[in-house]
Amino acid sequence: MAQASQEFGEWPLKRLMTEVVGTGTKSAEDMTREQAREAFQRILAGEPDPTTLGAFWLANRWKHNTPEELAAFTDVMYEEGVVTAEPDCDPVDCGANYDGKHTSALLGVGAGLVAAAAGTPVVTHSGDRVPTQKATAYKHVLDELDVRTELEPEESAEMVDETGFGFYYQPAFNPAIHSLYDRRDQMGVRTFVNTIETVANPANADVHLGSFYHLAFAKKMTDLVKESERTDFSRVIMFQGMEGYDDIRPGYTKVVEWNAEDDDLTDYEIETANFGMDVEREDLAVDDVTADSAHITEEVLAGEREDGFADAVALNGAFRIYAGGDADSLEEGLETAREVIDDGSAESVLEELRAF
Repeated sequence: MAQASQEFGEWPLKRLMTEVVGTGTKSAEDMTREQAREAFQRILAGEPDPTTLGAFWLANRWKHNTPEELAAFTDVMYEEGVVTAEPDCDPVDCGANYDGKHTSALLGVGAGLVAAAAGTPVVTHSGDRVPTQKATAYKHVLDELDVRTELEPEESAEMVDETGFGFYYQPAFNPAIHSLYDRRDQMGVRTFVNTIETVANPANADVHLGSFYHLAFAKKMTDLVKESERTDFSRVIMFQGMEGYDDIRPGYTKVVEWNAEDDDLTDYEIETANFGMDVEREDLAVDDVTADSAHITEEVLAGEREDGFADAVALNGAFRIYAGGDADSLEEGLETAREVIDDGSAESVLEELRAF
């Protein structure tokens, strides 16, 4: 976390509220990059009064942050707090919403293990019951599967290299953001912190796979990556996930791809039924998201299920294989995903994780 004694510029949060972001829905203005940087530096230093901080977060939610503001917040997050530990391999970074899922099964663990078994390393990261939903995230399903999660970043990097799948724990690699937990918990609504923490990229991965609720937000995220001075993704793939998470939803799903080399942004739709996923959204709902997600993951990897959950894990694994450049199409990735489930390779990765 930044030092509270550090010197700042001329824009305390209260002034930003009264002169820039908090002046009303029609008159509110966007911050400059310098103003946004100073604002988040002050926040991480613990300088603002809690009331002022809450008002500032809420005003930014009302006015909607620009990619430039989000990039400035992201850069300060990296500078003040993110501890990276880069594995020898180059994994796909899966940065799902940290506040988790509360209704449908979390399939990203199983999908990541499938991808790892296929030779596509995968990194996931999350906190522990992050506000506002404080629901099931990667950590909780991994805990239920008896996989170590409260790791230092260097251990997480070793996990990736040893097994092909790695988990980075937010309090260890992003302590500055974790220190805001109590203040975020009092808000009752998501803030821009919920957005930027998903691109923390503790493994310095080259490819980011994420999710979005609507297309405009996906465009904002790719613009954030472009405008940030600290993120270094060369490829971003995002899709409309279940509950905003990085699990493909049944039916028609919008996908967005961005490549830094040519600054090309494309979007398209896939119909999950065309990939052998004959299931409705309500079919993926579970009673206990943490326990049921872990149980489903075990059964799918053991080849004991041939239902919609099995298809969903395979398809999500295919997306990770495709994102990592190890398949030229989703169809090819799906074929590989099903092969490593059928031959037991994916289940073996889970056992390696448990032994780590």
